[in-house]
Amino acid sequence: MNNEELLTFARHAMQMSYSPYSNCKVGAALLAKNGKVYEGCNIENAAYGPTMCAERTAIFKAVSEGVTEFEKIAIVGGKNGVEDGLYPPCGVCRQVMREFCSLDFPVILGKKDGFVETTLEELLPYSFGPENLN
Repeated sequence: MNNEELLTFARHAMQMSYSPYSNCKVGAALLAKNGKVYEGCNIENAAYGPTMCAERTAIFKAVSEGVTEFEKIAIVGGKNGVEDGLYPPCGVCRQVMREFCSLDFPVILGKKDGFVETTLEELLPYSFGPENLN
């Protein structure tokens, strides 16, 4: 699956966002090595702490179905569901990705006029991962 196709899934997920407080909608599409795409959206909460990001929603959906090997993730976001600038994953999402993904894991950040492709290592340098506990 190419990046544009995966971004289409992320845009669909973005429209499912529950974000009544910030009106900032984020969607993620996670491509598993088995070829299945897991979509996730951000889900806000009035207490803010329980809010869940789109990236973790997608990853946790996959893991809850026994899938833990991933190819890449695409992420889009914007106010009121209108895609605009880059919406990179937060630190917590980066760390969750690190649990399941290699450092060269592609992260595709969509924007209204294209996308930027980066890697988990570029987003999370000097990371702590499972191998640090061996």
